[in-house]
Amino acid sequence: MSNKIDNVDVHFFQIVFSLQTAAMQQLGKIVSPVSGKIERDMEMARTTIDILGMMEKKMKGNLTPEETRFLGHALHELRLNFVDETKKGTAQKEAGKDEGKENEE
Repeated sequence: MSNKIDNVDVHFFQIVFSLQTAAMQQLGKIVSPVSGKIERDMEMARTTIDILGMMEKKMKGNLTPEETRFLGHALHELRLNFVDETKKGTAQKEAGKDEGKENEE
């Protein structure tokens, strides 16, 4: 029985998809299946994205073009979402500071 489908190793696909899904949960983009709630953990998200980045670096030259594209796309999507969530967090902190100043007056 072959573990390859269209030049993508099924196990490779599963590990990348699993880490991508975990990072999206950590970014607060999807609901946690355990708690049923949106949970944000930016440090864990950064670590998970870094693990995928390390995999991309260490596996360079050993992946099929399809696997390279799949991993690259996952990383690109996660990095854009990380920046988006980081900006949201900064904007929310700034809004909180402004509200605090208004309440003092």
